[in-house]
Amino acid sequence: MIRIQSFVCNPYQENTYVLYDDRGAAAIIDPGMYGPQEEKRLDDFIAAEGLTPELLLNTHCHIDHVLGNRYVYDTYGLLPQFHEGELPLLMEVQNYAPQMGIRYDVSPIAETFLPASGSVSFGEQELTLIFAPGHSPAHLCFYSRVEGFLIGGDVLFRNSIGRTDLPGGNHQQLLDSIARQLYVLPDDTVVFPGHGPETTIGHEKKTNPFVRG
Repeated sequence: MIRIQSFVCNPYQENTYVLYDDRGAAAIIDPGMYGPQEEKRLDDFIAAEGLTPELLLNTHCHIDHVLGNRYVYDTYGLLPQFHEGELPLLMEVQNYAPQMGIRYDVSPIAETFLPASGSVSFGEQELTLIFAPGHSPAHLCFYSRVEGFLIGGDVLFRNSIGRTDLPGGNHQQLLDSIARQLYVLPDDTVVFPGHGPETTIGHEKKTNPFVRG
């Protein structure tokens, strides 16, 4: 069984997720911690639950989703895993962060990247990779078929979708990704997005004003 704990982080109100199983194996997804207080919240939870972080994942590499990459690496020794197509976005963060008045500790970069399909695992848990570009060039979502949930990043929100006016964004591509990659999942799949409250695939297919199922 996978449990999910979320933390709202940084000025962008980004959702950072910790996934963990009964044996304490954990994955950290989109660490957006900004400053000692948010870092301590994450550390305190991991310590209280007796977790061992084994995996650091980025759905994509916009600034609000990678602010904590360096801290997680320094604290837990994990290199971030993301699709290689996100690398130009990650490299740009260090250039524009100072212009936005945001302190950014430069993220490390792993020697290998995640593919567009396949899976990743922590402990005995497996997450399927779903390639869903549009909000960013090579956005990945992480899907647990067994548990029936999706860590969706900034693709699909409750009654909304990710913005596409940032560098690398493509509106039609995002709509296609949602329709062809996410709306094919079971209706009761719970979507944990990069911002805002959770939703379900079925709810969005019925009510989302941007993409109807």
